[in-house]
Amino acid sequence: MGDASITSRGAPEPVASGEPGGQPSHSSTASRAVRIPHVERVIPWRHRIKTKLLLVTVVICVGGVTIFALAEGRMADQFFETQAAGAALFSNTIERATLRAMLENRRGDVFDTMRDIGRQEGVEGVRLLAKDGRVAYSTVEREVGTILEQRSDACRPCHAAGRPRLHAPLLERTRVFERGGRRVLGLVTPIRNEPRCATAECHVHRADEDVLGLLDVSLSLASSDARIADFRRGSLVLTGVGVLLLCSFFFAFARLHVVRPVQALVEGTRRVAGDQLDTEIRVRSKGELGLLAASFNDMTRSLRRTEGELKDLNLGLERQVEERTADLQKAQNALVHNEKMSSLGQLAASIAHEINNPLAGILTFAKLVIRTLEQGPPDDATRRDLVRNLALVQRETERCSAIVRNLLDFARDRPVALRELQVNAVVEEALQLIAHQLAIQGLTLERDLQPTAAVRADFGQLRQAVVNVALNAVEAMGKRGTLSVRTRAAADGGVEIVLADTGPGITPENLKHVFEPFFTTKEKGTGLGLSVVYGIMQRHQGRVDVQSEPGRGTTFVLALPPLGAGEGQA
Repeated sequence: MGDASITSRGAPEPVASGEPGGQPSHSSTASRAVRIPHVERVIPWRHRIKTKLLLVTVVICVGGVTIFALAEGRMADQFFETQAAGAALFSNTIERATLRAMLENRRGDVFDTMRDIGRQEGVEGVRLLAKDGRVAYSTVEREVGTILEQRSDACRPCHAAGRPRLHAPLLERTRVFERGGRRVLGLVTPIRNEPRCATAECHVHRADEDVLGLLDVSLSLASSDARIADFRRGSLVLTGVGVLLLCSFFFAFARLHVVRPVQALVEGTRRVAGDQLDTEIRVRSKGELGLLAASFNDMTRSLRRTEGELKDLNLGLERQVEERTADLQKAQNALVHNEKMSSLGQLAASIAHEINNPLAGILTFAKLVIRTLEQGPPDDATRRDLVRNLALVQRETERCSAIVRNLLDFARDRPVALRELQVNAVVEEALQLIAHQLAIQGLTLERDLQPTAAVRADFGQLRQAVVNVALNAVEAMGKRGTLSVRTRAAADGGVEIVLADTGPGITPENLKHVFEPFFTTKEKGTGLGLSVVYGIMQRHQGRVDVQSEPGRGTTFVLALPPLGAGEGQA
């Protein structure tokens, strides 16, 4: 997957359904406005694939350096073994060079030979040790005659176990020490007793003696260390350059063929999640990542097709919903019209029924008066009958006038003159208006007017509502009972006026119709009083509630909203 990038097809956005003028819908606009953060700001660095690849590269580098260090150490060991072997060969050469002089007991020649050899370049010193550790000869003259202890560097390899080791390996007989700031390789070589040494005429050694003495040579390691350092530096540079080139190649290869394609896939996935379904990934690879990118592009194309099908389906559904909504609206309008006509018919029938009775009485008494007057001048008794009949005509006419007046109050949508007022003042004036009626019927009045917040209301209409409810209660109680009037603060901050009576109560069947026009259970009632109350409370953005049980009285609650709640809605 050598190259990968994210592209958008650039196709024009389809017009969303349900918006005039082809404007995109709210949901589409919101989804298109989603801001997609960059991958490196979403994925922590320790979880990124290039971090893991870099870690693998570092591990490879560290492994390479470690292998180089181990190889270099092994090489140094082998080089040291070579140096030790060279030192052993050098010791054998000295031993062979001095053998003839030793057999002939020419000590001076032996020492001269050792001195000449010790003056060679790279030779730090040569000394000959007796078995007891005494220095018989040394190129360093001050050492001659001294005795070395067993724990000294030259003696320790053979005496480490407490007794001499006659056949110590070569490397155990070597030692490395510093002299004058440079490293020196020391090698102790035993001078063994040969048969010709035991039979020599100059000096005789016992045949059972294995070692006659020790040859201790010291060789400088300066040139060897310099060669090793040069080799180490060169190898380190070559290894470093090789590892660096290898890591660079590996990192570049991984970034080109793994990191970038994966980042492109991640970015494409996030764009698709942000509703950018026109996203496609360009891939130039036939491997696994190329197959994954191709599958991703197939997925986005499938999603685009599905989205188009869903949009077409939504458009069709919206058209169907609009058509069904229009049909329902027509049906609802027709139903409302029918209900209005039905209500108007019921209202007209109620008005005709309420007015027909008094008009029939008026017509009857008018005909009776006309017939009486046509018979001649009335006498006193006839005149009294005429006056009584005309009084009945007057009363029935006033009844018709009251019906028409209450009907006008109910039907007329009179504007309310709202002003800030105290409900208790309205209730006090309403109670004064019905005080005479209470006294005539012998009813008891209980009042409990609590301090309440001010409200905005029409003083006259609110007073009329209180009077209508109170008179309804007075008419229901008859000659005995108690009218209880209370004011209190409502839970929503408004004010409630509570009027309760001890009358016969209202049955559940009639309770559902108490606010309907012309509904009444009293012989002289018009059935419009409570309807007027309902209209007044509606214009004040309030409500009127009623609770009643047969035989336990009735309670009305006039609830007014808090100050400012109904302002501008009257």
